[in-house]
Amino acid sequence: MNAAAPAHAWVGLGGNLGPVRETLTQALRQLDALPDTRVLRHSAFYRTPPWGNTGQPAFLNAAAELRTGLAPEALLQALLEIERAFGRDRAGEQRWGPRRLDLDLLVYGERRIDRPGLSVPHPRMQARAFVLVPLAEIAPMLQVPGQGRVADLLAAVDTRGIEAIP
Repeated sequence: MNAAAPAHAWVGLGGNLGPVRETLTQALRQLDALPDTRVLRHSAFYRTPPWGNTGQPAFLNAAAELRTGLAPEALLQALLEIERAFGRDRAGEQRWGPRRLDLDLLVYGERRIDRPGLSVPHPRMQARAFVLVPLAEIAPMLQVPGQGRVADLLAAVDTRGIEAIP
């Protein structure tokens, strides 16, 4: 995997199939075990209504802050490998459909990247309460490059139906 100067990165986690809480917990452990990477903190788990395709079970979502020496591209590949280890097949699944695990690279330092296969910050995060609620728990003052402060982004979205899971 490609090394880079250490950076803070924020990752969104979610899923709605199988033992989701256990899957998210294991995914956090796997993130922490990536080369030159540590999970600094993570949010609680939140039950969230499905987005896009509403005819499916509710999701559990969370966010994690990482300190990583992996370059953005290498970190993204590691996220995709973790998803595959949990049985995700992005190519064969329905868009916005049910899944065991979804890992999204939301923010990577102050970088703005827009190329095929990698867009950072995540291009739709500012409109998604299921991303912003857990992210605001751990990083409300985070400035998302080109989008604004997380707390302000959260104030502009509808958070009805989202609840923290003890």
